[in-house]
Amino acid sequence: MNAALTRDTLRRLLDAEVAALGEFARLLDQEHRALRGRNIDALESLAEARQASVTELVKIEDERRTLCEMLGYESDLAGLARLLAACDPDRTLAARYDECAARARECRDLNDRNGVLVGAQIKRVEGLLGAMTGTNTEPRGYGPRGQSNPYASAGAVLSAEA
Repeated sequence: MNAALTRDTLRRLLDAEVAALGEFARLLDQEHRALRGRNIDALESLAEARQASVTELVKIEDERRTLCEMLGYESDLAGLARLLAACDPDRTLAARYDECAARARECRDLNDRNGVLVGAQIKRVEGLLGAMTGTNTEPRGYGPRGQSNPYASAGAVLSAEA
């Protein structure tokens, strides 16, 4: 293994991954704004860009895995760590690797945030549809002591005692 060449290749891959993760984070932020604003047109236009961003990240990951395997290392994170230790004993790539990991965590958190928002919106729509159609199976009314009221149906008007 030519350590300098391998280190340069890993540097290029880390640089590409940091840039791709930055772009993905930007798209996730735009997606969040579109979700909050219920902007369907923006969501549709972001879908293709988001898919292209994910595809780019997968390509970088595949190239990194191939490099590890080609040099006799496992293609997982432990193998990558061993390869980095072998070709970069001075740890010149450590900061870039840490930045890449931090950006990946940021993207995961942004994606989770968007997923929670989508889940809440779906739950709301399901509730509204259930109220309109009368097919909601969840009890929506409660008795005087806080227990579920099995006689209350979705959309029914309930009276309350003071």
